[in-house]
Amino acid sequence: MTSVDEPARPNGRTRDAARTQAEILDVATREFARAGYAGARVDDIAARTRTTKRMIYYYFGGKEQLFTAVLERAYGVIREAEQQLDVEHLDPVAAIRRLAELTFDHHEQHPDFIRLVSIENIHEAEHIAASEKLGRIGSPALAVICRILAAGRESGLFTAEVDAVDLHAMISSFCFFRVANRHTFGALFGRDLVDPERREHYRTMLGDMVIAYLTAERAAD
Repeated sequence: MTSVDEPARPNGRTRDAARTQAEILDVATREFARAGYAGARVDDIAARTRTTKRMIYYYFGGKEQLFTAVLERAYGVIREAEQQLDVEHLDPVAAIRRLAELTFDHHEQHPDFIRLVSIENIHEAEHIAASEKLGRIGSPALAVICRILAAGRESGLFTAEVDAVDLHAMISSFCFFRVANRHTFGALFGRDLVDPERREHYRTMLGDMVIAYLTAERAAD
């Protein structure tokens, strides 16, 4: 990380560091989501904030570190929501449906997250792989899924031996595709996957698919 001395603050005012960093991350999130990692410029991000390029380098060290910080915060939002999910009082079927709905709602409400993840995949997850914070953050959803799957099998409601990571991928795939591919899908098939009038249809459809998969009879190998 490049070492940059703290620049002089205009008019001698004391800048709220946390607020300034949050503002920078807000603008950087939009700019990276719009232009991609390669296309985004720190100059443009600075111009859209009440700070300077020098201040951005002081707080984050450079464009690469800023993009990593944007990813860390974006993933932190969904991880926090997963941590707050309370399904202990629900039966396994209702619990797994609620977990699927959480992912559905989050991805719909955070389209910039979808774009950032797509961009990071283009870069083969190099920023995520290098982030100690993201390496520690894990996915609280996996622990919840494991508990729900165990309860469902014990009760006899779930007949399939399903891996928690596979189920997480199944849920995420539907939710991600719906937002990431809405424009190409709409152009090809004339249907907007995020049409508000069809929102509950798709939300219910996701839960139905997951439950059908977990309760389906499997042919013996």
